[in-house]
Amino acid sequence: MPTPTTPAELGPRLARIFHERLQEAFAAYMRSSQEAAARLLEGVSARALDPTTAWKDAASYWVDFGQRAALFWDTLRQRGDDWLEHEKAGKPPLLHFAYETVADARSFARPVNYCLLRILPKDVAVADLTKRPFVIIDPRAGHGPGIGGFKQDSEVGVALKAGHPVYFVSFFPDPEPGQTLADVSRAEAEFLRIVHARHPRAGRPVLIGNCQGGWAAMLIGALEPDVVGPIVIAGAPMSYWAGNDDENPMRYSGGVLGGVWPALLASDLGGGIFDGAYLVENFENANPANTLVDKPYTLWSKVDSEPPRFLEFERWWGGYFLMNRNEIKWIVENLFVGNRLAKGDAEWSEGRAFDLREIRSPIIVFASLGDNITPPQQAINWVADLYPTTEALKANGQVIVGLMHHSVGHLGIFVSGGVARKEHAQIVEVLQQIEALPPGLYAMQIEETRDAGGAPSFDVHLTERRVEDLRAMQKYDRVDEIPFGSVDRVSRMNEAFYESVVHPWLKAAVIPQAAAMARAFHPLRLQRWALSSLNPAMGPVKGAAELARVNRAPRDDTGPAALGEAWAASMASQGLELARAMRDAMAEYLFFSIYGHMSLYGDAATEAEETDEARGEVAGAQRVREAIRNAAKGDFHDAIVRMALMAVKAGTGRRRLSAMRASHGLLGRGLGITGVNPDELRRRVGQQSAIVEFAPEVALDTLGQLMPDAGDRARALAVFEAIAAQADLNEAQRVLLDELRVRLGPAAPAGDSGKIVALAAGARRKAGRRARA
Repeated sequence: MPTPTTPAELGPRLARIFHERLQEAFAAYMRSSQEAAARLLEGVSARALDPTTAWKDAASYWVDFGQRAALFWDTLRQRGDDWLEHEKAGKPPLLHFAYETVADARSFARPVNYCLLRILPKDVAVADLTKRPFVIIDPRAGHGPGIGGFKQDSEVGVALKAGHPVYFVSFFPDPEPGQTLADVSRAEAEFLRIVHARHPRAGRPVLIGNCQGGWAAMLIGALEPDVVGPIVIAGAPMSYWAGNDDENPMRYSGGVLGGVWPALLASDLGGGIFDGAYLVENFENANPANTLVDKPYTLWSKVDSEPPRFLEFERWWGGYFLMNRNEIKWIVENLFVGNRLAKGDAEWSEGRAFDLREIRSPIIVFASLGDNITPPQQAINWVADLYPTTEALKANGQVIVGLMHHSVGHLGIFVSGGVARKEHAQIVEVLQQIEALPPGLYAMQIEETRDAGGAPSFDVHLTERRVEDLRAMQKYDRVDEIPFGSVDRVSRMNEAFYESVVHPWLKAAVIPQAAAMARAFHPLRLQRWALSSLNPAMGPVKGAAELARVNRAPRDDTGPAALGEAWAASMASQGLELARAMRDAMAEYLFFSIYGHMSLYGDAATEAEETDEARGEVAGAQRVREAIRNAAKGDFHDAIVRMALMAVKAGTGRRRLSAMRASHGLLGRGLGITGVNPDELRRRVGQQSAIVEFAPEVALDTLGQLMPDAGDRARALAVFEAIAAQADLNEAQRVLLDELRVRLGPAAPAGDSGKIVALAAGARRKAGRRARA
């Protein structure tokens, strides 16, 4: 919500908004209650109920109820047994694919609990060793590894299907003593070196990071930019203060809890170990209706078909991994509370911070409007934090592509088969073309068509955007982020008090055995082992379930009793949803009541309003000046890249993947540049784009010097003529082609480069207005 300028304005506004939130919550509850009642009455009234029919319906319902109860509790018993088995096995990664261990970082000079796995293809033979390898990093956010390759239709599966070698960064349940996030980043960078050494002709590996694995991938790119190829971050929270009020309540939790100290307390109670079950518990508490009603009722209502899917997912969801105290402190302090990664202030050693502007690889950001854990603002706002203008982004040579799903939730980004077959498959397809893009910010859209048989096919559109357009995702132009600066300061004060007063006592009092016992009795673990075969009370359940399966009685789901059951479950779910909405409204109210007032008296407003010109000012100014100074130096390949970039700059800013492939094919066949290493191509594109973007007249005037041979000029012109014949050129592109004919043909006048530049700029402005409209 926008922050008022005086305390007298703030209080009434907060009270009014809080009242509106409560009204909206009750109105939503009443609507859903009325809809549920209407469904019940409609279903009951559709049946003619005489006493005999009512008796039969009740009898069949209660027989089914007893059998269903046996099957339901037996499924929970199987879940507990699976959990115990997984614990006994050492919690291996829950991958759908066979794998082998390539490197174990526990043996590195600075050991960490990570390892590198190679996925062994079963149905697909990876024959083309020149294809880029893919390396997938799963989130270490309470759960164990495996979500990126949980099923056949997954990130691992689509990369294997496309013929790429695939590697997986896994981790072990217990951290190594003293390991830090910087140690983890170094180890993962070493994994990438190992992969590149195994595939030396394929270019640097593609790195995919899921959720917190996304910012882990970005840390590697910032720390070791020379080892990383294209980076894909899926559902990755990068700008933790971002979001919209009444939509993303989890961003307030750090302020409501007082900062980093609860994570330190949890670690100290764990004997210096932070239990990942706390993080999973936070996810579950974010949606109590789903946790307490919807998920168990889905199992209950589909107990004959749902158990396999339920048990498969619960094996991953119930695997709780640990972090040490320093790791969780760094994460909460620098990311959740301090938001320092997006600002370039997250230190990995004294005086040395991760700077995301050091990343040289193209970055694809995949987010969803339906994700309430990592909303789109948190996934993409770091771009505007680092680069206040589009020109700053381009000058730094960075390519960033955003892909937005319209509805899928947070976990669906990683586990949905539909998302894997569509979005992730197209990401794999488009990577080669993305590496040839000039620096800038692009929106990726996937166009789906179906043939006569209903089989889908996809094409990708890339449309250039401006960094300034990101403001459209914000309700209040990020003014509501101002109070979070006060949270950071309060957190530091609370942390100082805790570390000096509470920590020494707990460190001496908590023994490892007590910490292990507390972890074993965490509610999330307790509900698993207590309902397993370890519990004698669960003994009869297995036999009762087998008897129920043999004598399974059908149930009429349209009968009054079944409809009443569904109504009761719906009302329970809606009641919990009402409680959640009221809780989140109260958290929002408390947050802005406390920290909104603080920001009015402190310097947070000043800090937030600064454009940070020193930080965001064309970070690549030196690179741009160097490129322009050497504009007349280069070879035939540099000239071709420059010509292509000039044509793109004169275009509409919208590119179709199929057309890009056709153009690249013509360039490769006609000019023999298909063998250019992807890293070398990206270097050339970055250098030439700086010249074309910031000195277009120089780019045109010096083009001929890159191709002194008349034969090379003729070849280049012939290929571009062929591309033009297949493309729908706009006015600026046609004029540019005429100018190239003059410049690169037999000796002729210089031409009107100023006209070219003006037409291209006009075309770009029109395209920008169309995109924003």
